[in-house]
Amino acid sequence: MASKTVVAPLPPPQPANANNTNKAHLDPLPPSVFTLPQTAQLEALYTIIRDKNTSRSDFLFYSDRIIRLLVEEGLNHLPVVSKTVETPTGATYEGVGFQGKICGVSILRAGEAMEAGLREVCRSVRIGKILIQRDEETALPKLFYSKFPPDIASRYVLLLDPMLATGGSAAKAVEVLMEHGVPEERIIFINLVSAPEGLKFFTGKFPSLKVITGWIDEGLNDKAYIIPGLGDFGERSA
Repeated sequence: MASKTVVAPLPPPQPANANNTNKAHLDPLPPSVFTLPQTAQLEALYTIIRDKNTSRSDFLFYSDRIIRLLVEEGLNHLPVVSKTVETPTGATYEGVGFQGKICGVSILRAGEAMEAGLREVCRSVRIGKILIQRDEETALPKLFYSKFPPDIASRYVLLLDPMLATGGSAAKAVEVLMEHGVPEERIIFINLVSAPEGLKFFTGKFPSLKVITGWIDEGLNDKAYIIPGLGDFGERSA
């Protein structure tokens, strides 16, 4: 008599770690902050990119997956207008279309690593760049370089920077955009990992600006590094 193979049942799916959820580190969330759903899949992606042993190619691949999710969520916050189209069947469909044009602005150098994910979601999107570094004399963030589309004042801006620690560089970038005529409420800051201290400062300074972040970590250490964080995003992606 043939033996019968017994297949062990699969273990039940595990929920996201309750200790790592965003509200565990910042509750309540500022009304202008929106996070990705804290699913087990999302936590698995973050676990991969946080691992110091993850290869550069895997770091880029899984970071891009998260960035695409963040950009998609950012697009959900853009205004739309009614739009009627004709389908291939000859019928009409009452839908919507985006109101106005968008562009991306990456905060150099780490923000450049987010440009590929943005282009995968927004085809032929215009992208500007801004370089902000700490002034050694004043210890304050200082603008060193910027290049924007000439009509940036009429666009919705997706501001890209993977890490939000103290919030100083991101705040300076917003000030520069506003000096170029971009209204605060037309800026959406897209970010992978943020510290509660930086979020409080940034959203307190710009309450009309929306922040889309993937994960809120525990906080900053005495060197202003995000803990547990994922290291220097620019170096790991270079």
